[in-house]
Amino acid sequence: MAQTLQERLKDQPYQGYAYAYPHKTAYRHFDQPIPLRQIWDSEDQSSLYLYLHLPFCEMRCGFCNLFTTTNPGEDIVSRYLAAVDTQIEAAGNYLTSGARFTRGAVGGGTPSFLTLSELETLFQSLDKLPGYAPQVMPFSFELSPATVTEEKLKFLVGQGITRFSIGVQSFLEQETKAFGRPQKLPQVHQALETIRHSGVEVMNIDLIYGADIQTTSTWKNSINEALRYEPEEIYLYPLYVRPLTGLEKTGRTAADHRIDLFRTGRDLLRENGYEQISMRLFRKQDSAITGGPVYCCQEDGMVGIGAGARSYTTGLHYCTEYAVGRNGINEIIADYSCRTLDEHSHAVYGCHLSEQERKRRYLMKSLLRIDGLSLADYRKYFRTDAMSDFPELNDLLQFDLARLSKNSLVLNDSGFERSDTIGPWLFSASVTSKMENYQPV
Repeated sequence: MAQTLQERLKDQPYQGYAYAYPHKTAYRHFDQPIPLRQIWDSEDQSSLYLYLHLPFCEMRCGFCNLFTTTNPGEDIVSRYLAAVDTQIEAAGNYLTSGARFTRGAVGGGTPSFLTLSELETLFQSLDKLPGYAPQVMPFSFELSPATVTEEKLKFLVGQGITRFSIGVQSFLEQETKAFGRPQKLPQVHQALETIRHSGVEVMNIDLIYGADIQTTSTWKNSINEALRYEPEEIYLYPLYVRPLTGLEKTGRTAADHRIDLFRTGRDLLRENGYEQISMRLFRKQDSAITGGPVYCCQEDGMVGIGAGARSYTTGLHYCTEYAVGRNGINEIIADYSCRTLDEHSHAVYGCHLSEQERKRRYLMKSLLRIDGLSLADYRKYFRTDAMSDFPELNDLLQFDLARLSKNSLVLNDSGFERSDTIGPWLFSASVTSKMENYQPV
């Protein structure tokens, strides 16, 4: 039986990160391959999100359960990039002449793991994608300290990249070692200096809290070190120890004082002029971040390119198969790299979304951010009332986690810090069951 919010609030706050819904562990193989043209023909393609996934890293962090492998040979990377080119060709067969991308991101893995020559090959392929216009849209690219070079960043900015996001996690080497991410501090500072002088519009720094050796003092030190570079955005991620990750295999657990560290970090960033956008994202209030064309993540589609990249349409989410273990990931990458144009033109793995699941997704994608759930927008989109569709939302008011007005339902500070409780609480019984029955590989 599903836990009530009251029952969940008695447990620790960090119960699950609801960054996407349905979660990828709820995906399954379709009975038959579904032609992508059939999926996309009825979709509004005027405001799309492009996500390109590069599943390669120079090392596997101990906390990481992302779809990525380490130190692949040049032949593996070249075959993968050739497959990306083929998948983009397939996209040209289902995207219409009116297709337009209004947001984009290249993630992984570590996209900056690629050499400059490989990056050039990648962007030559992207230029073939219908509706791709990087010079007029916000476009993000992920980096790691060990793979940053001035030449790569200059090339990427020239290709229209407007945001660099770098995972630092901590500015103390003993803490990054505890996270399973050994790195040298001078290399980190050099990478940040290079990014700051690259001319990119937005710099984001990721930090993690929750190592058992981390204290309030060391956590504040890392945040203050990050602030020296005046990043436009900072993400504060709580540590999770997930199945098949390096930390899980060594028996490490996350510290139980994460909520205290979160509050310390939140308050410190606010004191330094940052606005809290979600539980994890803080944005500098005086930053001139380019808005770009309008994109609504709840309503508009996403085209995923690459193994591990998810695509979202109104009633169907799909991607390649998913794995965490090295063998499973390598098998999926090898399969992806061998797919024909016809195979790239069909969806074989994912989930169908009923209208009720679409409503849940809209609800979570809105509620867990600063603006909250617009009741008027929800009513306009679904022609029903959110508070009637989900009467359990009144529990947020009962436990003083949100405020309700005529037009919106918005989490307060107590609600924001319980985002990783509220998100899983809102999952449907069907999705929860599939997640619980998923066998990680």
